[in-house]
Amino acid sequence: MELTRRELVAAFLGSAVASSACKRGDAPLPPIPGAVVDRAVEVGHRLRGGPLPLAQAVEPVDVLVVGGGVAGLSAAWRLMGAGVKDVRVVELEAEVGGTSRSGRNGVSAFPWGAHYLPAPLEDKGPVARLLREMGAMTGVDAHGLPTFEEELLIQEPDERVFYQGHWYEGLYLRAGATPEDLAELARFEARMNAFAAARDAKGRKAFAVPTALSSDDAEWTALDALSMAQWLTREGFRSARLKWLVDYACRDDYGAMSEHVSAWAGIWYFAARQDGRGERSEGFLSWPEGNGRLVQQLASSLPPRAVERDVLAHTVTPGEQGCRVDALDARTGQPRAFQARQVVLACPRFIAAHVVEPWRRERPSWLGAFSYAPWVVANLTLSSSPVSRGFPLAWDNVFYESRSLGYVVATHQLLRQDERGPTVLTWYLPMTGADVKAEREKALSARYADWEALVMADLRPAHPGIAAQAQRLEVQRWGHAMVRPTPGFIWGPERRAAARSLGRHLHFAHTDLGGLALFEEANWFGVKAAERVLAELEVRSESWL
Repeated sequence: MELTRRELVAAFLGSAVASSACKRGDAPLPPIPGAVVDRAVEVGHRLRGGPLPLAQAVEPVDVLVVGGGVAGLSAAWRLMGAGVKDVRVVELEAEVGGTSRSGRNGVSAFPWGAHYLPAPLEDKGPVARLLREMGAMTGVDAHGLPTFEEELLIQEPDERVFYQGHWYEGLYLRAGATPEDLAELARFEARMNAFAAARDAKGRKAFAVPTALSSDDAEWTALDALSMAQWLTREGFRSARLKWLVDYACRDDYGAMSEHVSAWAGIWYFAARQDGRGERSEGFLSWPEGNGRLVQQLASSLPPRAVERDVLAHTVTPGEQGCRVDALDARTGQPRAFQARQVVLACPRFIAAHVVEPWRRERPSWLGAFSYAPWVVANLTLSSSPVSRGFPLAWDNVFYESRSLGYVVATHQLLRQDERGPTVLTWYLPMTGADVKAEREKALSARYADWEALVMADLRPAHPGIAAQAQRLEVQRWGHAMVRPTPGFIWGPERRAAARSLGRHLHFAHTDLGGLALFEEANWFGVKAAERVLAELEVRSESWL
């Protein structure tokens, strides 16, 4: 059924945006050149079809990593660091990086997904090692805390929020807040500080980065059984502005509203990356291409021929001496096959269930526990920076009344804000409905013209002249962008069962194994899988975890 423009905007962005964007008398906008640029949906769905052709010739390899996202690249990076030379990475897409992938045009590099990394609180662990390798972490201060390249830390102004015609500083909407609203905010922040400072009898943080280092004491894990919204109600938090802030956090990191996010995960967002005194680490690290810069660093550790793109691995068959992996060249359709001593399968669980041959015959019991939120990311190139009312253009620009997350400015770190030069805005829309299948179908059914209308409907109320500045719009749909930490999932048995190696030759790595779709989780599980491979290959190397 064809929707009117108002109905389309209301369905995706909410009625407030539809009312603001679809006023009577608005002149039609000139079309913006652009396209929907993703293709993995069509290629990846070949896994659900009938039997695929098998190759006669088999290529031997010591370690095959299936999946070139952050987890797969992290596994290969770790293996190379231990001196394992015969490592191959195969990736379905034409570019590696998964949801940390980036793009570039004549104006700037820009992210296609994750766009920042919170500065680590410690100088140990694989993320800290990676940052040292790329020169982003420069050392430690007198207190033993890591220091970072100043130009990589997000410059001010870093955040603002748009509400009823004006921009305001920060993410919490203080304009018009009552004394009761502000008292609730202070009480909430105090609770989060207490959670951040909490330690168990073994000295472990109650909420740590990565999640694998968090305390498993029941005092904390019991929070996983209820939703974040239920926890807020139980603790007497009733402010609509605080509820908005918590919902924003859940949408930002988990692709869901607080009603569908575990309270443990919701608290983790506010507590894990601070020291218990209200300091949330030194800041955020970012580049014009977002976390694509981290992907480039991981990939640069591998020989050029070690990474093969446009390869659809469709069957992994474990055996006594290793695994056979059958694949297709995604460009030509020609079959290929690998015989690997060790395999790291670095893909989401819903794909692994289709790819691992024994799991086709017997559906894994844990599969139903995994839920994934679809996202849409659009990059809009402008001839000049957008004009704003109120607080000036920031790195992160959020719309209070929209279901989108607003946009980040790719050129923010280039110190060009005062020059009014061309820029790229990266716009984010998490599809947060409870029915993820329906949300996915809605996102994938929208045409380019629909996305053009939606992006401009979201931006024009805050930037009335932006249509004349728009030069090109490109849209990326992520059908399964983020694993959702639904109540009971983080500390439930299914997630842990899904992470176990299958025999001695097949190991798993992906951010969904940690329950949070974050760079630190993907990196941790990639390195962890690689260390299992090293143990099986009897390669001695000090742990990076």
